[in-house]
This record gives sequence, C-alpha cells and structure tokens, in this order.
Amino acid sequence: MEGLDLLILGAGWTATFLIPLLEQRKIAFAATTTTGRPVAGHPTLPFRFDPASPDLPHAIAALPHARHILITFPLSGTGPSRLLVSTYEATHRGRAAQAVGSIPEVGAGGFRFIQLGSTGIWQGQQGQTAVGDGHWLTRHSSYDTANKRAVAEDELIAIGGCVLELSGLWGAARDPKNWVGRVAMSKEAVKGKKSLHLIHGVDVARAVAAVVASEKWEGSGKGQRWMLTDGFVYDWWSLLVGWAEGAEGGEGEVKPTEQAKWVFELMGEEDVRALPRSMEQLGRCYDTREFWLTFGLVPLRGRV
Repeated sequence: MEGLDLLILGAGWTATFLIPLLEQRKIAFAATTTTGRPVAGHPTLPFRFDPASPDLPHAIAALPHARHILITFPLSGTGPSRLLVSTYEATHRGRAAQAVGSIPEVGAGGFRFIQLGSTGIWQGQQGQTAVGDGHWLTRHSSYDTANKRAVAEDELIAIGGCVLELSGLWGAARDPKNWVGRVAMSKEAVKGKKSLHLIHGVDVARAVAAVVASEKWEGSGKGQRWMLTDGFVYDWWSLLVGWAEGAEGGEGEVKPTEQAKWVFELMGEEDVRALPRSMEQLGRCYDTREFWLTFGLVPLRGRV
C-alpha cells in the first residue's frame, strides 16, 4: 500500500460517499477506522489518534505512505495538528529519530494534509465580513478564533495544510427532516430558526477528490481554508412548511404538523408575506462560490 494518492484517517459517514468515488476514478487510497471495520465494502486499517499515547509514533509509522492525508475527525486546540503532521513526516521520511515537533521540519516533507471542519466557526459572525456585505459570509470573513476546532485548524493551515469547512451534512440515512424533532419542538424555537446551509455527502466526496487530483495545491490547497455548501441558503420556515404533511387525523384526513402551523402564525405576527424570507431576514448567509469556481465544479445535490 505504498505510494498512495490518499490516506483517509477516520473513515466514517463521509467515506461511504468518498470511497466509491475514489474507486470509480481509480485514485489509489487506504483508509483507517478505530476498529479496522470495512467501510463501503472496503477494508480499513485499525488506527486511533491519541496525542497522549506513548505508542503514537509507532501507530503512525505503521500507516501507509500517501501524498495526501485526509483527517476526518476533529482536532482540538493547540498541538494535535502539529503533532500529527510532524510525526507522520518524521516516520515516513525515514527520520524516526528526529524530534517530533521540530518547527523547521514540519510541513517540509511534501505531504499534503487536508482537514474536514465545520462552518460552525462562522456562526454568529454576520456583520463582520471582510468585504462588508453585512449578512453575507465568505471564507475570508471573521470567524471565532477561540473555537477549539478553529485553533487546531489554524495550526494546520500555518504549516501548509488545507481545511474544508463543511455545512450541514446530509445524504443516505441523514435526512434533514429528521432534525425537526430536535430543533423545532416549540413555537419559540421555530421563531428563532432562520438560515440553514447544507451539503450532500456526494458533493463532499467530489470536493475532496478535486483537491486531491488538482494541480493547484500550491495556490489553492496549501495554507487555505475553504467554506463548502451546495450553493443554497435554505429558510428553515420554508422547509418546515414544505414538510407540512403530518399524521392522519380522524377519518384518515392528513393534518399539518405543529411546526407548519407555528410558521404561519409567525408569518402573521412578523408580517412575512411569503416564503422564503429575504436574505436580510435570514441573517447569516454563506457565499461559497469561490471553492466551486476555483476547482471547476458544480454541486450535484442541492435543493433538499
């Protein structure tokens, strides 16, 4: 398994979409899980990233050599990103005796690290965009730099890694309709629901494959943070009304859900004439055109 194009560290839900695409495109890869279980019909290697483990260098040294390393699990705070990168580079360049964390060496080994993150680091940041577009946020906008995941991502970016910040993940068993019972169980909760941003697993896989296969790493991968959505800003109220059909009432009549009723009550109270609401009313809106245009892609699965 030497000389792979991609090593997936933590083959979970995303890998169920990514692995079939890699196989289809004949991109050489290997993947790990904590147990070594098969994912999408493909065997995986057992691996667990534990920064405190004295066996970590040995565990990383046992991983196959790959040009790109995709980190799907979240890293937190200062240290883990540098530790993972430096240890992989040291052990896979035949320098196991080299001190882990030696700053001049980190990021100098030619390996390309990609981290999957979350657009949640921009939550609550509307009005603070670099371009001054108010409610519109881009990858260049201000984000929560104290967020522990953002701290780890910033560390990876500083040593030449790439971060793909993903919006709400859906596809296969992940159906946004199933989130209603968790996020909209009262009229007050519905009142507070504004924008929603999503990306399907198919398009996450296509995005990762594009970065791996691209010849633009130096300008568009290395040291970059990207924001990914399917290009839509969804209005939670529109979705709740669109899913209005509830359980059957008496004599088999279908009744609207409580959430749909609450939305129409709120539309009257807040003078919302029709759905979807305007971008200004939705507040936080992500503009992610730059990624898709840079890598020459168009999302396949939008309009949930």
